[in-house]
Amino acid sequence: MDLYQKLRENQKSGRYPCHMPGHKRNMAGYPMEAFYGIDVTEIEGFDDLHRPEGILRGMMERAQGLFGAETYLLVNGSTCGILAAVCAALHRGGTLLMARNCHLSVYHAAYLNACKTVYVNPPYVEEYGICGSIPPEAIRRRLEEDPGINGVLVTSPTYDGVVSDVETIVKEAHRRKIPVIVDAAHGAHFFLDERFPRSAVSCGADLVIHSIHKTLPALTQTALLHVQGELIDRERLRRFLRIYQTSSPSYILMAGIGQCISILEREGKELCGRFFERRRAFDERISGLRALKALTGRESAALREQIFGFDEGKILVSARGTDMTGRELYLRLIKRYQIQMEMSGWEYVLAIMTIMDRKEGFARLADALLETDREIKKAEPRRPFLMETQPKTAFSLSEALEKETQEKPLEDCEGEIAGEFVYVYPPGIPVIAPGEYFTKEIVEGLLLCRRQGLALNGLRVHNRIAVVIKKA
Repeated sequence: MDLYQKLRENQKSGRYPCHMPGHKRNMAGYPMEAFYGIDVTEIEGFDDLHRPEGILRGMMERAQGLFGAETYLLVNGSTCGILAAVCAALHRGGTLLMARNCHLSVYHAAYLNACKTVYVNPPYVEEYGICGSIPPEAIRRRLEEDPGINGVLVTSPTYDGVVSDVETIVKEAHRRKIPVIVDAAHGAHFFLDERFPRSAVSCGADLVIHSIHKTLPALTQTALLHVQGELIDRERLRRFLRIYQTSSPSYILMAGIGQCISILEREGKELCGRFFERRRAFDERISGLRALKALTGRESAALREQIFGFDEGKILVSARGTDMTGRELYLRLIKRYQIQMEMSGWEYVLAIMTIMDRKEGFARLADALLETDREIKKAEPRRPFLMETQPKTAFSLSEALEKETQEKPLEDCEGEIAGEFVYVYPPGIPVIAPGEYFTKEIVEGLLLCRRQGLALNGLRVHNRIAVVIKKA
């Protein structure tokens, strides 16, 4: 019996709930009553996420059978997995070698663990306006230059679908007994089919975090953390999971994880087969695009120096060299075609397509792109907005976040030291991190992002920024 079935059985049992939650499963006639009917807490027979011995332990073992490593259930998203992974892999105050294009949660983990951060930068793929793969050679050089590094963290795949050579990165780190953490939030589906890139687990990473809700049939906020090898203290990892996960986990979310595991066990191969048929048909349909350009597995192979691998579950469409910005293309797809893309970037839009997508979805997107392509005009490419790849820093991340700050208009921040993160969301990669200097290029780029209508987080009221007060 899986968790959802057990929840339904409990709902029908006639047992009176003299326990949490406060709705008491007595919500008939109210909206969403079906969800309330199966919502429980850690009552008899339902196990404990922080000390799993029964049905939740069984779910973890089934996940391990699918993904190939010891697995923990996460109901606070990949964010809590990343926080726990960094704190488990590095002792407080350690040095973390991380990709500069990591998600905000990685920076938060470094702050909470008082880590010194050392960055490695991905190449910029100008043709599509995205970050490429992290070069293993760059990891090797950094490890040689700084023998004090205690852990390595990379994002693979990225939000845009770009995959790095995780296996070689792991070999470089393991040669020095250094653990590797991979934020693979967008790569939970890789293990399903060899036509996807290899999973970070099979590449030997010590800790891998998957947001199963992003690309698999699971509820939002559900994720998994996988651990393998001898470099990670399991009890230390469990301690930090207890810290960063809620002590009142949602059984509805955990039942969703169980349902996802069941679907993959029963139908994973069949669903993958259908997905690749539909993806190939989509690629053929859009092969005649004139002005727009879609990044596919075939296109990424031509960019091998910058992109090691690419996730076929992502459809990235570039409007570079046209009279349309990424934001304008994004809004057009919503308003004219009723297609909600995942995000818009500087000059591109991104779709996430999964094994649960219908044939109709691929067809509608192809039709919309082809019609748009016929109507837009070619134009001179805009100046790309580049994230500062080697930011000049005044303070470490942890030091800067403890400094006294004042607010300044974004326009006046050149030469100032950031007192908080500023980032476009999605994807949530900091353009500038606390302790780094605002350059003229960063200020101009952020102003352009704001004018384009991209969601710029980190700005306070009236577009003001927190900057570190410089002491005389």
